[in-house]
Formats: sequence, C-alpha cells, structure tokens
Amino acid sequence: MSDILKPELPAPADAARARMTAAYCRDETEAVNELLAQAALPSAERDLVLARATELVARVRAKADQKSAVESFMREYDLSSEEGVLLMCVAEALLRIPDKTTADKLISDKLGEANWEAHLGKSDSVLVNAGTWGLMLTGKLVTLAEETQRNFVGALKRLIGRSGEPVIRLAVRQAMRIMGHQFVMGRTIKEALDRADEKDNRPYRYSYDMLGEAALTQPDAERYHRAYLDAIRALGARVQAEAASGRYRDILDAPSISIKLSALHPRYEVGKRARVHAELVPKLLELAQLAKTQGICLTVDAEEADRLELSLEVIAAVHADLSLAGWQGFGLAVQAYQKRAPFVIDWLAEQAHKVGQRWCVRLVKGAYWDSEVKRAQEGGHAGYPVYTRKPNTDVSYLACAQRLFDHGALFYPAFATHNAHTIAAIHHMARGRPFEFQRLHGMGADLYAEVIGENNLAVPCRVYAPVGTHEDLLPYLVRRLLENGANTSFVNRIVDANLAIKDLVADPVETVRHFTSKAHPRIPQPAGLFGEQRKNSMGVNLGNDNELKTLADAIAASPQTWAATPLVPGATPGGTPQNVTDPADRRRVVGSWVAADAATVERALTNAVAAQPEWDRLPAASRAKILEHTADLMEASRGELIALCVREAGKTIPDAIAEVREAVDFCRYYAREARQMLGHPAALPGPTGESNQLFLHGRGVFVAISPWNFPLAIFMGQVVAALVTGNAVIAKPAEQTNLVAFRATQLLHEAGVPAAVLQLLPGDGAVVGAALTRDPRVAGVVFTGSTETARAINRSLAARDAAIGVLIAETGGQNALIADSSSLPEQVVKDAIGSAFYSAGQRCSCARVLFVQEDIADKVIAMLAGAMDELKIGEPRLLSTDIGPVIDEDAKKILDAHAARMDQEARLIKVAKLGEDCAHGTFFAPRAYEIASLGQLQREVFGPVLHVLRWKASELAQVIDAINATGYGLTLGVHSRIDSTIETISRGVKVGNCYVNRNQIGAVVGVQPFGGEGLSGTGPKAGGPHYLARFVTERTLTINTTAAGGNASLLTLGE
Repeated sequence: MSDILKPELPAPADAARARMTAAYCRDETEAVNELLAQAALPSAERDLVLARATELVARVRAKADQKSAVESFMREYDLSSEEGVLLMCVAEALLRIPDKTTADKLISDKLGEANWEAHLGKSDSVLVNAGTWGLMLTGKLVTLAEETQRNFVGALKRLIGRSGEPVIRLAVRQAMRIMGHQFVMGRTIKEALDRADEKDNRPYRYSYDMLGEAALTQPDAERYHRAYLDAIRALGARVQAEAASGRYRDILDAPSISIKLSALHPRYEVGKRARVHAELVPKLLELAQLAKTQGICLTVDAEEADRLELSLEVIAAVHADLSLAGWQGFGLAVQAYQKRAPFVIDWLAEQAHKVGQRWCVRLVKGAYWDSEVKRAQEGGHAGYPVYTRKPNTDVSYLACAQRLFDHGALFYPAFATHNAHTIAAIHHMARGRPFEFQRLHGMGADLYAEVIGENNLAVPCRVYAPVGTHEDLLPYLVRRLLENGANTSFVNRIVDANLAIKDLVADPVETVRHFTSKAHPRIPQPAGLFGEQRKNSMGVNLGNDNELKTLADAIAASPQTWAATPLVPGATPGGTPQNVTDPADRRRVVGSWVAADAATVERALTNAVAAQPEWDRLPAASRAKILEHTADLMEASRGELIALCVREAGKTIPDAIAEVREAVDFCRYYAREARQMLGHPAALPGPTGESNQLFLHGRGVFVAISPWNFPLAIFMGQVVAALVTGNAVIAKPAEQTNLVAFRATQLLHEAGVPAAVLQLLPGDGAVVGAALTRDPRVAGVVFTGSTETARAINRSLAARDAAIGVLIAETGGQNALIADSSSLPEQVVKDAIGSAFYSAGQRCSCARVLFVQEDIADKVIAMLAGAMDELKIGEPRLLSTDIGPVIDEDAKKILDAHAARMDQEARLIKVAKLGEDCAHGTFFAPRAYEIASLGQLQREVFGPVLHVLRWKASELAQVIDAINATGYGLTLGVHSRIDSTIETISRGVKVGNCYVNRNQIGAVVGVQPFGGEGLSGTGPKAGGPHYLARFVTERTLTINTTAAGGNASLLTLGE
C-alpha cells in the first residue's frame, strides 16, 4: 500500500529549496518581523525617501488637471460605486455574447439597477460631468443637454424606449473599445509595436503580453505557443530594423516578451508534474532559444501560489540548458505577497551561481490575493501562502528588493510598481546599481512622467503592454479596471486632493511596526473560518511538497489490510469471510468482511432498545463532546482513512481527502447544532403562576443505511446525527465498502460511544436491511441511495403494526447544468467536466445533462471534446489521475448498456481514453453525447456520462419545465451573467441545491446543506440547521407553580 502517492513524489530538495517550501504558509507575525528588520532604513535615509516620494506626488498633483478623460472616467466609476462594478460586468459580458437577444437582456437587467445620475456633475472632467453617457451611447466625448443631465434616468428610459437595447448594446461595445485602447497596446503585435513608436511612448521600454485565458485543451496550448513564437519573431524583426539607428543599446533596451506557462499547457498543475516536465520544458525552451537568437528578453509571468515551485522547476531546467549560454535576457516574475518570496530569491541566486548566468527578475506585489485567501480557506490549509495585510506585502516588497540588490550581478532587477514611496525607496537603495522600473500600460503614466528622463530620476521604465483582441482582453481588462478603481489603489488616490500627501507616501515599515496584530484581525486563519461555531476541517495543500510527503508517509504507516465483522455486543457471527478487492485492480485484495446473520440482527435490535434510554439521558453537551473527539481522531487517522477510501472505494486522492474532511465537518457541525438545540429545554410563554418547557429527546432506535459512493462522509453524517440527538444506531453500510464503515465505527467507539448504542451490521441489503426496516422496534430509518430502494423502505415501514416510523431519505437526481450565451465557455466546460466526470460521475450531485444555448453550443461542445482529451483515467493511487474506476462490475454493466443505447440514439461527442493501468479494474471511460430531448433519459445514469442539449434563447421556460417534469430535484448548475435569468431559473427549477457560475458538486457541511425534493428525497437537508430536528421527539412539561399555595413571584412585584 506504500505505493499510494509515493511514486510521484518529487526528489528530496536541496537546502535552499527546502527553506522555500518550509515558508509556504509560515506564521505571518514571525515572517513580517523578519522582513521589518530587512526593509528598515536608518532614520536619516528614511527621511530622504519620504521627501523624494512627497515631491513626486506633489508634481503629479500639480498636473492633475491634464489627466486624460478616460482616467477621469475610471476614477469616478471606482469600486466604491455599484455603477462602476455594473458597468464593468455589462461590458465584460457584452463583448462575449454572440446573440443579440441575450445581449439586450443583459442590458435591461443591469442598467436599471444603478444610480447613474449620482455621478453626473461630480467631476470637472467633461467626460464624467456631461459625457458619462455621451461616451457610452455614442463613443464620443459629447456634452449632454441640461434637461438630460437633470433627469438622466428618464432620458435613458426614453432612449431605450425609442431605440431599444440595440443602441445601448452598440454604445457599450464602443465604450469598451475606448477602454481597451486605454489598457491594451494593440490588437496585434505589429499594431502594438507601431503604437510604442509614437512620440509619447518612445521614452519607455516595452514588454509585450499576449492576452488570453489559460489553455484548456491541447489545440489552445498550440495556438498560444504559435502566437508567442510569432510575437518573438516580430519583436526580433523590429530590433533588426532599428539596428542601424542605434535605438536599442543592448538586450535590455530592446522590446521583450512576457509569457504565461498556463497558456502553454492544458494541465499545468502540481498533480501532473512528470507530464509538465516532459511537455512544457521543451515548449518553454523553444521560446527561450528563439528569444536569444532574436536578441530580446523573455520573462515568465507569476501565477497561482500552488504552482510556484512547479514553475521554478520548469524555468530552472530551461535556464540551465547549454543552448542558452551567454544569453542575459531570461527571467521571471517574483510575487512579494507570497511568504516564500525571499527564499525564492535566494534559491534563484544559487541557480544563477551554479549555471553561471544571471536572471532578469521582475518583482511584483501579486495579482491573485483574494483568490489565494479563498483557496486556503476552502482547502482547510494550515495557513495562507500570502500576507493578509497590504502594508505587509509592501514591506515584503522592499525587503525583497534589497535582497535582489544584495545578490549583485546574479540579478538584473525590475520593479513593477505604481507607488511613489516604493519608487523613491528603491531608487535610494539601488545606490547607482543598474535596474529598471515597470508599470502597466494605461496605469501610472502621470507618476512615471516624473521618474523617467535625465531631468528626473533617470531610471528606465518598461511598460507591461497587453496585446490582443477585445475578446481576449476581457479578464485582463476587468482585473485592471477593478485594480485601478479600488479605493486602496495608489493610482486612484494619488490625485485625491482630500488625502494628505504624507498619508499617501507613508513608510510601510513604520505603518506595520505599529500594528498590534501583524496578521489581518478580520481575516481568520483557515482553521478558524467558522469562528466560534466550529473548527474548519483540516485539508492537505497539494501544492506543498512537504505536506504531500507527510501524507504519503502517514498512508504508508497505516495497516496494509483490514477485516470487518459485525460489531454487536454479545453476538458471535459465524459467517465465512468474503474478500474485498480493489476496484482499480481486482487482483489486489484489500481485506475481508463477515456478514451479519439473523441472530446477530436480532441481538443488535435487543441491545439497541435496552441501551437507548440511558444514552438519551446523557446531557447533549456530553454527546456533542464525543462527536468532537471523533473528529479529532479521524484527523489523526486520516492517512489510514484516505488509504481505505482509495483502496476499497476506488477514490482518487483529492476525493479521499475531501471525504475525510466532510466526515469531520459533520461531527463538529452536528455537535454545535445539538448543543444549541438540545442543551437546555426551551422555555415557552404562558400565564403567570405556570412554567412551560419544551424538551427534545431521541426517538429510539435508528437504522442508518449508507451508500458506497461516500462510504465515510455519508456514513458518519447519518450515524452522528442520530447519535447526538439521543438515539441508538444500527448502521448498515453498503456491501461494497464495509471496511471503511467498520473503521469509522471503531473510531466512534474509541471516542466514547457505548458499543450497544452504536452497532455495525455488514450484510446484504435484501437480508439485513429488510430485516431491520420491517422490525417494529425501529423508530426511524436514515437512508441514502436509489429512489427505488427508498420507496421499498417506505413501504416496509408503513406495513408494520407499530408506531409510525420516520424516513429521512436522500436519493438520486437527473441533475442539469444550464448555460446561456452570456456565460464564459471556458468556465462552463471546466465546471461541466468537474461536475459530470470527476469521482467517476458517482456523486448524487453530478451533472447528467448540460443545456447549452445554441449560440455558443458549437464552441462549448468543441471545447468539451478537447478538454476530455486531457483527462487521465486510471490508478487512483496516483495524484496525476483525474478519474478512477466505477465501484463494481454491476455498475459498469449498467453504464455499458446505457452507452450502447446512446451510441444508437445520440450523437457521440467524445469518449475519453482509458489508461494502460485500467485492464484489471472496473473502469468506464467518461463520455459525452448530444441528445435531442431530455425524454431520452428514463432514469438517472450513475456514472461519468454527460448528455448535451441545445436550447434557443426563447425557450428557457420549456427548459425549466422539462427539468421539473423528470420529477427529480437534487442539484442544478446555472452559468449566466444575467441576474434576471439566474433568478428565473433558480426560482423556476425545483431543486434542493442550486449553484451559480461554479461547479455543482462538493457541498460543504453547514455552508451548502445538501438534499433534494420530489424523487430526490424527503429532506431535511444533511449538514443544515433543520436536519437534527427529524431525529427527535418533542415533550412539553407544564407545572402549576401556584399549587403550593400562592404565586410568590406575582405577589412580590411591588409597585
């Protein structure tokens, strides 16, 4: 079993790399205190820097009235204004929507929501004052009539009424072209180069960035690779053309190229390390070799934190290639907001020393801060990879700058900043050593006009200049607009006369020194995400090599095989052990289990009935404490539990980690809910002289029948909900996953649940399950599985001559994902693949049907097919595997039969390729079909099959009706940028869980309570605030407090 994770672990790191990895999520206070010592200047020097920064800002403000109309527009519609955000959303989506109907719907949806007229007359700029909508409606800087200005909303409504949304649609597109010109250098590399030759632009150096999303498919990656090659050749040709003029004195003076590794490989991620090395290194090397021959620099942009060390491996492999010897133009960006940044610089210095070749390093602050914080919180990581306060990042930036200078000739540093204090500080610490500044095209031009040139600081500045069409511009542009307009943005604040210059150019070292808490007090650590309610479950950061190794070691140290038997005090089951084999390779025996016989079932019922009253009398707080102890035990045993999920259930490693986390979350969430709900009787109002209380008690004996697709999480969720509410539980797990259930039961017993209060009965559903559900001693059944089985249990409970039993059932779904033409096709495809195919399609919540608006259907379907080519199906023990086996041969036969029918009745879009290691397991290749109507699907297909349907913009009501007509109502995905469309769908489709603009799997306990309606279940939702109420019975106690001879409380009230 030691082969889980181990084969793909990286080789042991050298000392510098080890220091870097160790700092991944280091304590922020400790890190910042170190940085403060490194970034601080002596007081005399600090005063010089502040004086220089003050002078820069004063000069910019003196010329503030000369700023461009577009800059005025940007500052007015900043992030503090709803209108600014709406404007960006409208524009961003409009450029992407191919059909006019949806575009017009978006305009109606957004433009009525905002208070546009509040901005009119607020600025001296002609654009903001009179031309805010003149620009939007005509693309020209025009003056609006006074009447229009007085009653702007009325004028807008009249305009729409007279001309309709198409006029607005054209106007917004025109406005975005103006915005595009502000932030994008050109549509093509030639256009960008020509623009750089214009008089105002000639003083700057340029680095060109070819815009586009990350590659989702191999054709995407090839297209971006060709675009980079063409751009490098174009830059080289321009350098050659200028050779005679002497314009470019050296390689640093020449234009350069910036590239993103995510554009060059569709699976550039840590889990694909070997593939990335084999395929991405040669691509990057080819680009670097061409850049060398063309006499230009090439810089690799920084991306997300989890890919940092993988990117360094790729970049260092290229840097060390002998074909690049003597080339001084290869470099990368380093993000100062990452806690590893100083150690990255040290490691790069070692590589440069080893290879004998310098690095060009662009020091940036970092552009993905919000998503890094969210990712760490969602993943339950040990800490954040980034600083939680902006001033901390500013300090880190200065410390990293000093470090780059200290390493001398090993680096040519470039400092990307729009901050006057940073500019002044770096100019001071350089002490004449060579470096350059960098800024974004369209941002900070007024500040850098005071920096470049012999009469100013005489330091070169390179402009980071995006190149691309308006469609490619979207994500980049929106990010720039939001950055530019943010209230905290230096660019936005530099001309704000209400802000004192000394506050604007404050030394971040002094600012941070005075923080009582170095970490942001309102951003909890990931473990503290839920505050005092409960502790967040512990995840694994798969981008951290140390955590990967620790997990691999924990898995290797756990047992090699397991044996499950009934856990029933006083019973001696005599069944024959049955082997459990690995679904990924049936030749591998995982363990064995023994089925419960009739006598064992009877003994379990007798035990449970006898043990329940005493358990119910135990205070709810004591039962809750046992659940919390269980959660801690599971986290301590997670190596073994992950191994079990991989080996017995065929789960991939990320799925197994998520499974353990969900089980832990159930324990902690239900513990908290039980304390609140059952901790004290509820006092009820009534007349004086009387007390009325409501008590909650367990119902009696609950049977928990859990499925194989979440053998730990759903098993644990059912069992602990019934236990914490005072019930005795007889757990009957799915036959395919008895070993996981057995180990989970052992942990609950270890935590303090009495053996007779929780008993485990492995066995056949038709034998053990049926015997339990028809027994009159059973007060209720909690079940997850098929709708057919739920109906059978319901009938069995109803047929008893006993108290009416409770059934809590979560069943299947014919889950749909609806995408309209305002959605982003890349995101639709990514989420459809994750929702339909991951976990081998064996989640109740999986997407089975993708409704895609016909206007984008061809594009989405082509992209879906390409993305399916990138899936790796195979051995779930490896981190590089995306999709593992289906659970058993029976499941595979049902899927094979469905595929055979679809091959006849539908159009095949793609069948993913099975890996070579699939021969001995129950693997089913994920596939997608295009079908004509939802009626072709008679029942839920529980596996990795996606059915695609086209719909017209005018047919949304019919789509909603078709989904409701299936009778199922579990999950729904919606991809749209139009609020009214989202509202229509979410209100119209009767489902338990609706997810907008994300995937539709992975409901988090207490965050997205899970469960459906109709054929999809009874409710209440698991992991929600109403779930425990179904497991209890209510009793009221009324006491006449005057019976002893008077109402003392009333008589002693006084006046």
